Amino acid sequence: MAGRRRWSTEEILDTAAELLRTSDAESFSVRRLAAALGTDSSSLYRHFRNKTELLRAVTDRILIAAMDGYRPEGDWKQRITTVATRLREAFARHPQVAAIWARYVSGGTGSRLVIEETLQALRASGLPDEEIPAHYHRLAILLSALISSEAAAGGITPEEHEQGLESFRVAVLGADPAHFPALAHFSRDIRPLSENRHAAFEAILAAQLAMIEARISPARPADGHELP
Repeated sequence: MAGRRRWSTEEILDTAAELLRTSDAESFSVRRLAAALGTDSSSLYRHFRNKTELLRAVTDRILIAAMDGYRPEGDWKQRITTVATRLREAFARHPQVAAIWARYVSGGTGSRLVIEETLQALRASGLPDEEIPAHYHRLAILLSALISSEAAAGGITPEEHEQGLESFRVAVLGADPAHFPALAHFSRDIRPLSENRHAAFEAILAAQLAMIEARISPARPADGHELP
């Protein structure tokens, strides 16, 4: 009898990413992945020690794809915005993986590409080196939270979306002014979380970059070197 096919690491990760399109990280299992590949779990453990390592590798594949073909262009804010947009678009195609990205650190090539470019852009802003790690950390948390939240919202069914809107209308438009005066006052202008997320993403990121820009000394040019 012919032996079972040996799957490459790339093929395993591609199949795992496809499975995660229709299931979340909790229901995903190495056994299900092995069944989809027509093999047994033990063969997959030759590539990955456990489920967490496998999920991290899937996440890193998404990061690599997001950075594929990227070239630094524009000023430091444009560079960070471009990277953020690429990440957002990549995880929009793999919404279940976005939650994994927010939960686990991938530590692979894709992660290093994103971190390196973000640090390089922050350095080009003129920030002192000692302030850059903290600003990078805040940006990373902000982007992972925004992207994973948006991806999760994009994964709900039309029926679930409509139920959510109805619950929102009841909670906001039906608020009792005696108990919720501010909510009742602004009820006509408050929008549900699912509305216009793209504009909100851009505005929140721009506000964070503006805060970083405010920290840059006027006497320090954008290349990070002191003026003569």
